[in-house]
Amino acid sequence: MDNQTKSSSGASSFTSAMNLDQQGVSSIPQLYVLPPSQRPNTIHHHEHVLPLPIIDLSDFHDQSRRYQIINEIRNACKEFGFFQVINHGIDESAINEALKAAEEFFNLPHDEKMCLFSDDVHKPVRYGTSLNHARDEVFCWRDFIKHYSHPLSDWIHLWPSNPPSYRKNIGNYAEAVQDLQNKLMEMIFESLGLNPSYLEEEVNGGSQLLAVNCYPACPEPELTLGIHPHSDYGSITVLLQTRSGLEFKNKNNNWEAVPLVEGGLVVQLGDQMEVLSNGVYKSVIHRATVNVDKKRFSIVSLHSFAMDKKIGPAKELVDDDDHQLPKCYNEFSFREFLQFISNNDITKERFLDTLKIME
Repeated sequence: MDNQTKSSSGASSFTSAMNLDQQGVSSIPQLYVLPPSQRPNTIHHHEHVLPLPIIDLSDFHDQSRRYQIINEIRNACKEFGFFQVINHGIDESAINEALKAAEEFFNLPHDEKMCLFSDDVHKPVRYGTSLNHARDEVFCWRDFIKHYSHPLSDWIHLWPSNPPSYRKNIGNYAEAVQDLQNKLMEMIFESLGLNPSYLEEEVNGGSQLLAVNCYPACPEPELTLGIHPHSDYGSITVLLQTRSGLEFKNKNNNWEAVPLVEGGLVVQLGDQMEVLSNGVYKSVIHRATVNVDKKRFSIVSLHSFAMDKKIGPAKELVDDDDHQLPKCYNEFSFREFLQFISNNDITKERFLDTLKIME
């Protein structure tokens, strides 16, 4: 792998979940074991009274169909904070080739992947397992590689050069998702009553962070999680998954599984969207479970505004004069979020809570 050096911080004591799976361990190390109250088997799953939203984006340019789609998005964002999209315009071949490249990367020798290891959340490319290796008390049962992806020409030379297909196939998918994100942001803004081209330049020039995840089969899935409960920091997240495992916390504070929809992509609202909407929409708290039988892969495209772009409530959604729509959040930037997670355990304190304006 070119342009990469091994991090000296934490790498010597780091053992990935994938490496443990390849060793054939029959139990998970204590570092991955959650306290009893946080384990997935201690929380009863409830069926939601409403069907989980699946939105068909075909015929979007038809005016009557567009109105229907915008209404579906509005209802989904208010009720759930996420929805799934089908007929989204990304070719099945691009999806399959990206997933194949991801699997090939995680099948590389452990030492080769460790050349990308870092516990510095500011690194443009890094391999790891947890949210913050330096601070997390319990690790996640997953391996990931994260890298910036937009504009692609600025970052792709830093990506892994092995497997040989990685840059091309993951890059093609990243560009396709970036285009989809632009369209989704227009629709979400319109659903809020804003102009579809609201912050168009900032959206087009924003950040895209790709998190490519492998959740290995786990000998004790009832004791751990693939990723701990959290909300994403950005505007929206577009998630591709090969198996079910994603769960979200509903309005009743219960965990619900997000079903795998053939050809579908999950769209989640992040903290920037909650702030921008002045709380009309909420970012979704989610987690990933693991299973004893098979690996699960996901490619998560996290979209946000530029690193130092301050995001606050849209002025069109604030009216302090009659106190009907008071400003509920302070502004923040992506860089401020990264600084927060560098110094805090985000499983114990949400960054979003630090932004709320208390009356």
